[in-house]
Amino acid sequence: MRFSNSLTLDKKLVTLAIFVSVIGIGVTIVLSFHYSNIILEERIMDQLLSESTIRGDSVRSLFNSRLQQIQVIGTDPMIRNLINELNAIDDDSVLSAKISEKRIDFLIQIQAFETTIGGLNELENVEIIGKNGKDLFLLINVKNKKNFLTDEKFVKGVMEPYAEIILGKDGKRKLVTVTPIFDKPKDTEPIGIAIVTANTQSIDQILLNRFGLGNTGEAYLVNKNKMMITESRFIEGAPFHQIVDTPSVSECFDNKKNFHGQYLDYRQEVILGSSNCMYDLGLVLLVEIDDNEVFQPVKSLQEKIIVLGIVMTIVVGAAAFFLSKLISRPIIKLRNAANKIAGGDFDVRTNISTRDEIGELSQSFDQMAEKIQDSLIKITEREDIIKQQKNILLQFSEYSSNYCVCFVDIVSSTKLTAKLSDLETSKFYSIFLNSMATIVTQYGGVVVKNIGDALLYYFPKTDTDDMEPFENMLKCSMDMLESRVKINERMTLERLPEVSYRISATFGPVRVAIVATSTIDDIFGATVNTCAKINTLASPNTLIMGESLYNKIKDVKGYSFEKITEYDIDLENKLGVYLVKQKTD
Repeated sequence: MRFSNSLTLDKKLVTLAIFVSVIGIGVTIVLSFHYSNIILEERIMDQLLSESTIRGDSVRSLFNSRLQQIQVIGTDPMIRNLINELNAIDDDSVLSAKISEKRIDFLIQIQAFETTIGGLNELENVEIIGKNGKDLFLLINVKNKKNFLTDEKFVKGVMEPYAEIILGKDGKRKLVTVTPIFDKPKDTEPIGIAIVTANTQSIDQILLNRFGLGNTGEAYLVNKNKMMITESRFIEGAPFHQIVDTPSVSECFDNKKNFHGQYLDYRQEVILGSSNCMYDLGLVLLVEIDDNEVFQPVKSLQEKIIVLGIVMTIVVGAAAFFLSKLISRPIIKLRNAANKIAGGDFDVRTNISTRDEIGELSQSFDQMAEKIQDSLIKITEREDIIKQQKNILLQFSEYSSNYCVCFVDIVSSTKLTAKLSDLETSKFYSIFLNSMATIVTQYGGVVVKNIGDALLYYFPKTDTDDMEPFENMLKCSMDMLESRVKINERMTLERLPEVSYRISATFGPVRVAIVATSTIDDIFGATVNTCAKINTLASPNTLIMGESLYNKIKDVKGYSFEKITEYDIDLENKLGVYLVKQKTD
C-alpha cells in the first residue's frame, strides 16, 4: 500500500532545518571555542615536552655522574688488596679484629675518593662489602644494621654498576649507587661490592623547581614498580607509598616509549602530561598539569557563549515547538511499543496511520513483532529437544583392562602443614603435585586425580606384552624420586618445609569410566585400592610394587628387586611387596 505524499517526513525535517539554520551563528562560535582549546592544548603540551626533556636529561646526567664516581672505588688497587686480605679470613672474631685494624687504610682511600670527585655534599655513607656478604668498611657505623644489600647471594649477583632511589630506614629517600669490585678486569665473580649512599637533594632541586608549571603542575619520578619515589605537590608522604599506574608509566615500562597527552593521573584527576622514559635506569619522569588550569583562560569565553546560546535556543525552540510535536508523537508511540516488546509482550502493535515515512516504519515494526512472536515459539520447541540430548551426553560408558596403576603420597603431610597458613599450605601442595604431574605426563602417564596430598595416575599403554611402557613407568618413578632435590630447593626458596614421599605401583584389572562431556578419565577397582593401601609400607623416597607387577617386569635390566614384606589381602590371600632400586653400575 502506498501513502500519498501530502505531508511527508522529509518536508517536516526541511521546515525544521530552516529554523535550525539560525543556530549557525552559535555553531560558529562553538567551533571557534573548540579550536581555541586545541591551540592552547598544543602550546601547553610543547611546554610540558620541553620540561620533561630538560629535567629528564638532568636526572640522567646526575645518575651517570654518580655511576662514574663510584667506579673510582671499584678500580682502586689498594681497596681490592684490602678486600682480598679480609675475604681470606674465615674466623669471625679474627675478621672483626682485622676489620678494625684495616679501617684506617680504607678511610684513607675513601677520603682520596672524595677528593677525586671534588667532594660530595649529599654523601651520607660509603660501604664496602666482602664476597661473603659481610661489611668490611662503613664510613659511618650504623647500630643494629641489617641491610638487604649485605647478602652473599646479592654480592655475587651484582655484575654491573647501577644506581637507584630507595626509602631508608629513617623514612628518608636515599640515592644508592652500587658497583661490583673485581680482582682482575676479566673476572666473572666479584670479590665484593661498594655502596655509596647519598641524600636526594640534587634530584629534588631538579624536580621541585616548579617554575613554568603554574599552580597545579608538578614533576616527579616513578620506578619500575609503578611507585612514586619523589615528592608530590598534592599528597604528603607520597614517596614509596603512592602507586602511579597511568598510561605514561605503562608506555615506558611496557614499550620503552615516551607518552604525551591527556589522561587521569594518580589522583584520578584529568591532566595534560609528558613523560621522559629512562628504561635503562628503571625510571620514568612525568611532568603534568591539571586540565582545569590549562583551559581556565577560555572558560570566561565559554560562559558568554552559553548565555548567547540560551537566548538563541529559546527563540528557535519556540518556533520549532509545533513542528517537533508533529514529529515526536508517533516516535514516542513507537518507543513505547518497543519497550513492551523488550519486556516480553509480543502482542503489542503500534497501528500508526500517518501518511508519511513514520507510518511506513510503523507498519514494518508491526510485521517484525509478529515474526518475533512466531520465532519465539519455535525456539521454545528447540530447547525441549536440546534438553533431551543433554541427558544423553551425561551418560557414562565403562570398560575394563589390565593397567599399571601408581600412587605417590607425601610422608607426614599433616604434621608438615600444621603450622602453615592456608596460602602457604596451598603453595606447598601446588609445588609438589604440579611437579609430580608434569613428570608423569612426560613419560606417557595419565593423571587421574589428586587425593588430598597424594596423586593417582596410570599408564594406559601397559595393556600389552611390550616392555617399553613398563620401562617408561620405572623411568618415570626414578625421575620423580630424583626430582626431590629440586622440589625441596623450591620449597626452601618459598620458606616451606622440605618434603619426602613414597611411590607404590600395582598391575591388574582396572575399570575406566569415561564421561561423554569430559576429557578426564576416572579409574577404580581392586588394583587401584591395593596400590593406595600398600603405599604406607614403603620407606620415604622409595618405590615399591605389588607381586603381579613384579612378575611382569622382574627381567627388566638396570633395576634390582627385593621382597620386603607381604600384604594381607584377606585371611587366605597375601600379596608380596617388592622394593625397586635402580642399579648404579
